[in-house]
Amino acid sequence: MSLIKNELTEKSGFVMEFSVSKEAYDKAEMEAYKKNAKSINVPGFRKGKAPKAIIERLYGKGIFFEDAINACIPEAFDAAVKEAGITVVGSPKFDLVSNDGDIVLKAEGFVKPEVTIENYCGIEAPRKVARVTKANVEEELDRARARLARTVDVTDRAAKNGDIANIDFEGFMDGVAFDGGKGEGHDLKLGSGSFIPGFEAQIEGKSVGEEFDVNVTFPEEYGATELAGKPATFKVKLNAIKAEELPSADDEFAKDVSEFDTLDEYKADIKAKIAKRNEEEADRAFENAVVEALLEKLVAEIPEVMFAEETENFIRDYDNRLRMQGLDLAQYTKYTGLTLDALRAQFRPNAEKQVKLRLALEKIAALEALTVSDEDVAAEYKRIADAYNLPEEQVRAMVAEEDIKADMLVAAALKFVKDNAVVKKASKAKTEEADAE
Repeated sequence: MSLIKNELTEKSGFVMEFSVSKEAYDKAEMEAYKKNAKSINVPGFRKGKAPKAIIERLYGKGIFFEDAINACIPEAFDAAVKEAGITVVGSPKFDLVSNDGDIVLKAEGFVKPEVTIENYCGIEAPRKVARVTKANVEEELDRARARLARTVDVTDRAAKNGDIANIDFEGFMDGVAFDGGKGEGHDLKLGSGSFIPGFEAQIEGKSVGEEFDVNVTFPEEYGATELAGKPATFKVKLNAIKAEELPSADDEFAKDVSEFDTLDEYKADIKAKIAKRNEEEADRAFENAVVEALLEKLVAEIPEVMFAEETENFIRDYDNRLRMQGLDLAQYTKYTGLTLDALRAQFRPNAEKQVKLRLALEKIAALEALTVSDEDVAAEYKRIADAYNLPEEQVRAMVAEEDIKADMLVAAALKFVKDNAVVKKASKAKTEEADAE
């Protein structure tokens, strides 16, 4: 088995010829005979007992050829690719050139493209950290209070925005009740937007025991097509009103929801956590800006198959996440009405970005002679094992060391680019504008 010739073509394509030795082919053909003979009927012989020569005489000399050559291709092609020194992407197309003696095959496909990238050190990108305001802290405090809120019956006033209204209702269109438009004892939080637009606002100002009409128009995109875009009247009775009562923001509240003894200490902790979150968000935004600038510097003829394969990787990852939630891709597309092609179109831009970024970072890792130590690899295996609660030996069996190293080199290259990036200073006008906020 050996490489005969290899030619790189336009747009990262290749055309290769390689051989399979007669000895290797004959061995594979015998294996194909043993595998298939038991399912071939030959008069005078029990299944699986007919000699190979007899079967070939009855069904043709090439009856086992396809199975045999398909068994030979992977090893022979891998050896030829290694000899040619190329990295193949996607699934090549194979054709028979000659089977006179050694078998000669032709492979056509694509290789990982040559990459050029310059000026990746000193990329300028903005990094703005949002200031923590008093309002930010109060909003976080209010969310904590809302988690401990209790509901109380309201009897001394009319319903208002934010209340929970318990209602009976029935919908009519042109005076006729329609299916699915009736409910009893339904709790509706006014202002939540969970009912038809305009419905909740018409309950505000009504008192317990009142019966009244609510007039609305169904949205054009409403799920039930027979109702979409049409006016309707709901007969409504307000059974009860409940309001959320928030706990007081005081030292006792701070003790209940945190490790602190005073409200001031709790607020200081909230402020510190928001500040940390803002720093992390600024870091992510800075990294994204650096990456976008880096991708503009990439020069490569990237074959379409790389984008298509990465898109399928996104689809598989999404399917796995759905399965963790008790769904699968088939159910998801059925429920949402999305087709697989529509889902692919959604994932395609990120898939393209991921392919380009990896190519850029692999090239930078090579240019900068970045390395990963054995200790680093061992630590990464341990991190993955701990994250998935698996034995480290099982992780090593599942993920090849060369793949771990490749991913770590990409991560190291990204860190190198970020560490060498420059924070773009805001203009004086922008600074004054930020201070005024």
